[in-house]
This record gives sequence, C-alpha cells and structure tokens, in this order.
Amino acid sequence: MTAATDTPSATLRALHVPGRPLVLPNVWDAASARIVAGAGFPAVATGSAAVAAVLGYNDGEQTPPAEMFAAIARVCRVVEVPVTADVERGYGLRPAELAERLAESGAVGCNLEDSDPRTGALVDVEEQADFLAAVRQAAPDLVVNARTDPYLSRHDDPLAEAVRRGRRYLEAGADCVYPIRAQVADLATLVEEVGGPVNALCGPGSPSPSVLAELGVARISFGHNLHRAAHAYAERMVAAIGAGLSPYGDVAP
Repeated sequence: MTAATDTPSATLRALHVPGRPLVLPNVWDAASARIVAGAGFPAVATGSAAVAAVLGYNDGEQTPPAEMFAAIARVCRVVEVPVTADVERGYGLRPAELAERLAESGAVGCNLEDSDPRTGALVDVEEQADFLAAVRQAAPDLVVNARTDPYLSRHDDPLAEAVRRGRRYLEAGADCVYPIRAQVADLATLVEEVGGPVNALCGPGSPSPSVLAELGVARISFGHNLHRAAHAYAERMVAAIGAGLSPYGDVAP
C-alpha cells in the first residue's frame, strides 16, 4: 500500500530536511500555539515540561495522561498546521493505546524519549527499539522523533552511544533522532553517522538556528526555553507591581 502524500503527517515528515531544518518553537498551550502558527511556522510542537508546568505538574511523566492529551488536543484544535506532541516516554501506555490517544488528540507526530522518567537512567536500547517499532506498527503514518539521552545521563561516551541508539531507532521505524543536549562539536558527526534526520536543541548558549542548519540538522527544537523565558518575564512584572512600579516601562522583556 502506498502512503498518502498529502496528509498532515506526510507534510510534517517532508519538512525534515538536513540543512534546511524544520524549526519548532515549542508551545505550551493553545494561545502560544496560535502565536507560532500565526508567525508562519509550518508546524507546531508541544513541549512536555512546559505543558506540565502550565497544568501544575512537574516534568517526568507527573502529568496525568488524560490532562496531557487534553492539552495537546486544545493545541491541535486552534491551528491548521501539523502538530507534533512531546509525550515523554508514553506515560506508561501500551503502544496501541498511545497511538490511539495521539490520533484522538489530532497530533500527527510525537517525541518519545529513551530514559526512565523515574530515575533518569537510559532504557535498554533493544527495549526502546521494540517500543518504537510497536508504536510504528500501531500508527504507520505517525512522525516519530526518537529522543535519545546519553548526553543527559552523563554516559561515558555520549557521542558513540547516541550514534548507536540513533541508528537502532531509525531501524525500528523512527523518522528522526533527537540527541538532546548534544554538544555542538558533536552535531556534524551525529548528522553524518546516525544515517537519518537529526534534531538539535536550541537553548541559551547554543548556536542560532542558522548555524545549526549549517551543521546539517533536519529539525530544531527549543524545549522548555521559550516558556521558561515567558514565565521569568511574568515573574519580573509581578515583582515590579509588588514594588509599586509600572510593570510595563520598568521591566525589560
């Protein structure tokens, strides 16, 4: 059977172009999703840590699945571009149920990470590959961004481990590999050796999206950083109000 080429998932998948990456300023609610879509970005991505914070929970799968998927559905409802959702490691759902929840929400892509949310330890690579393969079987059109966490877990050789895991996840059916917090010096090697699209994180102190594009990445995420900055600005405004000042002219954005 030939996959459809004019669906939202096909559109999202086609946007992953090495050197001309899909740039995703991660959103946390319907309002921020409207901002991103209104600015002309061709897709919208949620960030689990940011969504969790808005809902009153900590990251690390502390958000009840029903609340997380309801938040994703609200994002999908207000934009016309494809939406990809950060669903951590799946909230303990079986692959078929995870695929069903994503489809019901309207998301056509997802992030799935390979560290245990309870301990932060890396999951066995074959266990994760089996999980990704099962998700792929349950949702053939879903755009899967396989996050791999050797740089977070302080692995002895994070570059080699990220390459090993990335290759295996692509074999299992992932569309893109996300070695989160990869060192900038390693990105060109990751792009060359993983053998598929690579997602880079753009955060404080990292190169600009244009520089990351020159390294050959196919996707750029911002994680929790935009929400964190917006929240910090709101905190400064509130502090100014508490000090009897105007929050508008006296607080730098």
